[in-house]
Amino acid sequence: MDTEELAYVATRAREVHDFWHTLFELPTNLVGETALKVIELEQMHLPMCLLSVLGGTARFSDKQRKLFYQHYFPWAVRDGMQCSDLMCVYYEWHFDEDLEDIRRILGIFPAPAVS
Repeated sequence: MDTEELAYVATRAREVHDFWHTLFELPTNLVGETALKVIELEQMHLPMCLLSVLGGTARFSDKQRKLFYQHYFPWAVRDGMQCSDLMCVYYEWHFDEDLEDIRRILGIFPAPAVS
């Protein structure tokens, strides 16, 4: 990284990734990871997030692709845009709080159940 500040931001983005899986109730499979990258793209506007979405969807089966674009993609775009700036949250300060309360405060709606 060019500066210490950029290095910190990149490190922090990796650190909060797993918190976001929990907050958004996304599985750690290919579809869940790709949906989270859509949220990260909306939150951070980084080209690597877009490349991850393109790469992830290229590896989908037809069934996964249909599920992703009909179910996860519209939700992830909407939720990623409407929730708080999640890079500015001190998650460690909230470990003892109720998860639903944190979601409400941050404006997060977990991934809808697949029917």
